[in-house]
Amino acid sequence: MAIAKKVTINDVALAAGVSVSTVSLVLSGKGRISSATGERVYQAIDQLGFVRNRQAVSLRGGQTGVIGLIVGSLSSPFYAELTAGLTASLESQGKMVFLTQSGRQGENMLARFDALVAQGVDGVVIAGAVDQASELREKAEASNIPLVFASRASYLDEVDLIRPDNMQAAQVVTEDLIRRGHQRIAWLGGQSASLTRAERVGGYCSTLIKYGLPFHSEWVVECESSQKQAAEAITSLLRHNPTITAVLCYNNVIAMGAWFGLMRGGRQSGEGSVESYFDQRVTLAAFAEVPESALDDVPLTWVTTPAREMGESVAERILQRIDTGQTSTRNVIMPPRLVARK
Repeated sequence: MAIAKKVTINDVALAAGVSVSTVSLVLSGKGRISSATGERVYQAIDQLGFVRNRQAVSLRGGQTGVIGLIVGSLSSPFYAELTAGLTASLESQGKMVFLTQSGRQGENMLARFDALVAQGVDGVVIAGAVDQASELREKAEASNIPLVFASRASYLDEVDLIRPDNMQAAQVVTEDLIRRGHQRIAWLGGQSASLTRAERVGGYCSTLIKYGLPFHSEWVVECESSQKQAAEAITSLLRHNPTITAVLCYNNVIAMGAWFGLMRGGRQSGEGSVESYFDQRVTLAAFAEVPESALDDVPLTWVTTPAREMGESVAERILQRIDTGQTSTRNVIMPPRLVARK
């Protein structure tokens, strides 16, 4: 005996001539859906014999307890930590996280968002660089879905956003180097296309200018996040600019590569410095995107961007939006923290 094929929400959408997300909105009673569209969807449901699952039924009467999370790439330590903090906080409140990735360039962002809406999530968090922020905000408003953004940089306007203060972090760590007597401070790492790097370099440069210290464009060196390339880059930098006494590194991978490069070229002299073959003392400082407990145990000064704490704050915000129906947007900035390794 042939087994009847199970009718899916995709079948309903095709029969009604609408998108899957529209069917989901009709079932949930959310969003701005015309009565004519709703009638077409219900006619398709009756004709096909579609049976809504438990999630769809719960949507009809309330919340599902599921939060959608779209991350650009979990290979980024920052967003991996943010996801860990967000997930732990939501699960402690009895919620579940539906996690998906949009791709490094956000190429799948809109499709992932529509899929989450079709699954009937209570809200959506988007973590990472987003070029389609305005379109996503409009989609969320049309679907009556709370939406919160979490980003490493501050390029988003008129959205609910939580982010670190990259410029302040750079100012804090650069001032620390200056207070320790350094006047010739270089920068190593990152790519010029990175907005996070641009904000950090901006804070570094403005602090040098504030204290009347020299800045030279050749002291700002691009470098991929590779220990090998960082080791080679710092060796070349100091060979051509032997008066530099401190180097600020873009992230912990660059910092460790720079450290190995200095160790390979000289000998450790204590307190985060290396007495190199240039007969000079070179101090390293760096931005860290992992928890303080996970920092490499080498004598560097770190300035941390609190990714896990950001995740916890994002969880609190999306739950607030869901529970209260609040639609006003906020731009929350997470302050940096200086951590010295002796």
